[in-house]
Amino acid sequence: MVKELIIDASPNGVTIALLQDKQLVELHKEQINNNYAVGDIYLGKIKKIMPGLNAAFVDVGYEKDAFLHYLDLGPQVQSLLKLSKQVRGGSYQSKLLDGFKLEEEINKGGKISEVLAKNQLMPVQIAKEPISTKGPRLSSDLSIAGRYVILVPFSETISISKKIKSNTERGRLRKIIESIKPKNFGVIIRTVSEGKGVTELQKDLLDLISKWESFITRLPGTEPSKKVLGEMDRTSTILRDLLNPDFQNIYVNDIGIFEEIRSYVHEISPDLESIVKMHKHKEPLFEHHGVDKQIKGAFGKTVNLAGGAYLVIEHTEALHVIDVNSGNRTANKENQEENAFQVNKEAAKEIARQLRLRDMGGIVVIDFIDMHKPTNRKDLFDYLREEMLLDRAKHTILPPSKFGLVQITRQRVRPEMNIVTSEVCPACNGTGTIRPTILLLDDIENNFNYILTEQNEKNITLCVHPYIEAYIKKGIYNRQMKWYFKYNQWIKVDTNPAYQITEFHFLSSKGEEIKL
Repeated sequence: MVKELIIDASPNGVTIALLQDKQLVELHKEQINNNYAVGDIYLGKIKKIMPGLNAAFVDVGYEKDAFLHYLDLGPQVQSLLKLSKQVRGGSYQSKLLDGFKLEEEINKGGKISEVLAKNQLMPVQIAKEPISTKGPRLSSDLSIAGRYVILVPFSETISISKKIKSNTERGRLRKIIESIKPKNFGVIIRTVSEGKGVTELQKDLLDLISKWESFITRLPGTEPSKKVLGEMDRTSTILRDLLNPDFQNIYVNDIGIFEEIRSYVHEISPDLESIVKMHKHKEPLFEHHGVDKQIKGAFGKTVNLAGGAYLVIEHTEALHVIDVNSGNRTANKENQEENAFQVNKEAAKEIARQLRLRDMGGIVVIDFIDMHKPTNRKDLFDYLREEMLLDRAKHTILPPSKFGLVQITRQRVRPEMNIVTSEVCPACNGTGTIRPTILLLDDIENNFNYILTEQNEKNITLCVHPYIEAYIKKGIYNRQMKWYFKYNQWIKVDTNPAYQITEFHFLSSKGEEIKL
């Protein structure tokens, strides 16, 4: 599988497209000065305690208070509160946790009012970005993610990714981390650590320890509701989590971002530094690599499939609904079941891509075409699960119900990617009505009076739709000839098939459009 990353920088931010075998599978937008990104750590101030919800609302500077549930406090929240108070008070000087005495873990079934109080300050981490009308979702179970490992304070536990199957490799990684990790810090070993040596793991761990030290250094001077430690930008996060030998190209159109990415890739994987390339074509980056066309085709209510079938995707506040339609793909009664199975498989593959591409989270209900054979329903379920393995977001897929519906729950930590693919009609500007065509030539001649008489332009060209051009030139003593006698100069008439029927423009003798 060949992977490419296309990074398009603009004044408004950065858009990142991930391509697999030239097909768009993920699209991310990062705004400039993007606050409240997943992983950011803030010094929150407790605004309200809600016993009924067993949760608290926390001020982190967002227009709406963030939500912190009791279950998201983490078992060592008392240790975090104690450390925060001591560091801000100046009684704890060390940047690590060697001499820090951990508090007892909180009761999993306890009440939030027993742990937190109104106006209390505590470090919190963004678990979900603000979505729709909701503020950020928080966690106080802090963690700092690196390429190979994740650092977890107030713990001694070493966890290893379940995707690393070899017991020998699991034992090797555990011994390495045990020998290099600091006291009172737990470590989660990520899947990409498999096969890596001591040097690479130690460098990654030291980088995370350095970030923790920055957090401790900044904590005393941080004002309530302000950011203490920021997560890396979205581009670096994607590279950190995804970069592997399958990546062949990373194209960038901004020299500053190009240097940053090349430097970062050199740090985490020096042998892949050469794949970072600067875009030097005149054609826009996304257009050159066919990303713009794929975005227009992949977003929107209706998504067409190669075999003639199509998906209809509807979004509501509570869930997303996807309907599979066979379209113009027909079959006779003998192979109707097989036809439905093939269409459903094609749809399942595209649905797995759409979930990643739009970053659809929450509940997704899919209405596949009815199939009567239990074996076909099971094969479709297995095929969908296999296609969803590429999805990094946590998800659960339920088997088809008796009505043929498949339900998916997918982790939602960021707002859904929503791109409007329809365009405003240039003829009516979205109103649904246009000026009377009978007045079109009057409008053109009124502009002639202004351009030729008042502006004294010479050798102008009128650009119109081909139908209008044919009408203007119809007959020997046509409109163009009348204009010649009226204005004492020949007015060239040119056509553009892309124009709407009532659209027209004027060009100067230099070929530049005359703004009216």
